[in-house]
Amino acid sequence: MSTTVITGAKVLTMDPANPSAEAVAVRDGRILAVGREADVLAAAGPGAEVVQAGGRSVLPGFIDPHNHLLSTAETLVAVDARYPAVGSAADLVAAIAAEAARTPAGQWIRAYGMDDAKYPGGRPTRAQLDEATTEHPVIVYHVSGHQAVVNSAALAWRGIGDDVADPAGGSFLRDEGGRLTGMVLDSAMELLLPVAVDIGCHGPNFHVDLPGEQLLGWLEGARETYLRAGVTTVCDPQVSRRELRVYRAAHAAGTLPVRTVVMPLSHLLDELTEVGLAGPFGDDRLRFGAMKFYCDGTLLGGTAMFDEPYGDDLTGSLYHHPDELTELVRRAAVAGWQVGIHTQGDRAMGYSLEAIKAAVAVSGDDARPRIEHCGHPTPAQVREFAALGVIPVNQPNFLYDSGTDFVRRLGERRAHRLQPMREEIDAGLRPVLSSDSFVSSLRPMETVSNAVRRRTREDGPIGAEQAVTLEEALRAHTIDAAYALRMEDRIGSLTPGKLADVVVLDADVTALATDQLSGVDAWLTMLDGRVAYRSSSASR
Repeated sequence: MSTTVITGAKVLTMDPANPSAEAVAVRDGRILAVGREADVLAAAGPGAEVVQAGGRSVLPGFIDPHNHLLSTAETLVAVDARYPAVGSAADLVAAIAAEAARTPAGQWIRAYGMDDAKYPGGRPTRAQLDEATTEHPVIVYHVSGHQAVVNSAALAWRGIGDDVADPAGGSFLRDEGGRLTGMVLDSAMELLLPVAVDIGCHGPNFHVDLPGEQLLGWLEGARETYLRAGVTTVCDPQVSRRELRVYRAAHAAGTLPVRTVVMPLSHLLDELTEVGLAGPFGDDRLRFGAMKFYCDGTLLGGTAMFDEPYGDDLTGSLYHHPDELTELVRRAAVAGWQVGIHTQGDRAMGYSLEAIKAAVAVSGDDARPRIEHCGHPTPAQVREFAALGVIPVNQPNFLYDSGTDFVRRLGERRAHRLQPMREEIDAGLRPVLSSDSFVSSLRPMETVSNAVRRRTREDGPIGAEQAVTLEEALRAHTIDAAYALRMEDRIGSLTPGKLADVVVLDADVTALATDQLSGVDAWLTMLDGRVAYRSSSASR
């Protein structure tokens, strides 16, 4: 039997029955013992490998309950268009031109992370991208993943002209003369991309048609990025046949980087119902979780639906008529699915709550409905969450990355109530933390820091009264996240008998100032009781 003991540690177990300890032992993929160092060493017996943690914090492996794993792997090998490295349309053109110079003519160029709200001249256009290349179709994904800008070659590749009609749930932006600007919103992306699957109006389509072998290689290549951050479990919140095929192939080959829970997108509801499949289903490495639905658009792109207009008279957009959404979600619940609904604005929140009420009515006492992003619930809606057992799935990295833009667009009153975690916890809810990677950083301690600090990139406050404590944030990224995935009996805390996913952080986080938390990564990460990542300073 293989046994490892981590000693000299500040163990934060996330187990309320035994919240802190000096040491933890793992054997054969399970937590063996947690407690005083002498007791744990005795339980491990002779011959155990001993890791001296040097006073560092030890936690259960981080669980990211909203993380687009395969799409993140794709971004790691694409053009990085994130702010502040790309802070203007000119910067974007230069980055695309540099990629075009090393890419054979005719091949697609993909870039991710464009945050045009920060560009001095506003949104880039296809004419500007044409300055970078006319020999390659180019698509630049907005940081939200709900929008993109393309060049003329990309439009020509799909035969799209100025007379194209806007699809349900999306649109093509046009200039004053009615000509396409190259900017496409939400479901209009479906008509533009070389996509692998048709998802209709069930969400933004970034399911790009790429060779399976290539995707498998990129997925395996993302392993160290996740484990170096201390992430041992993710939930991919938008899975089509494309993602599922790749994840299954990686699982069979033993190259799936971390534990992976998949949320099939709602366009698959009828197909999965026909064969009698509903989550939870699978094993501890790859399994089905909830089903994913979309209500409105995105705060970052200005398509979230609020009662009051915002920004430049933005009113938001919906993927489904509210009655259609309710019926879709109700049918999923009847089929046995836990449900998760992407919802940002307060008006959309009301529509999602009606759908969740219909789901809970047929799901029994343990429905655990999720609201993905949960941007701007009103106080009355938070009280409804409590009655329904809603799990708000938050991403406070957005508040850091775009908080100043939110204040400008939404105004002080609404912007400072975005992702109201303090209010949700005080109402008895179990909100969880996630990254929404590829949209923002997947590093959990950045997410934890932003939940605790509630500061913008420019160091302004963004809802300081909604800040949570360090302990609450860590729970929201471990045991509460496990609860959202219906896996709290297996992962999420360092409890004897649970799966041995353990992270030793490279600092004692309880001793750090809050502005130092975001710099913390893993010193050592264990997955299934085996050391899966070891930093150079942790080498034997």
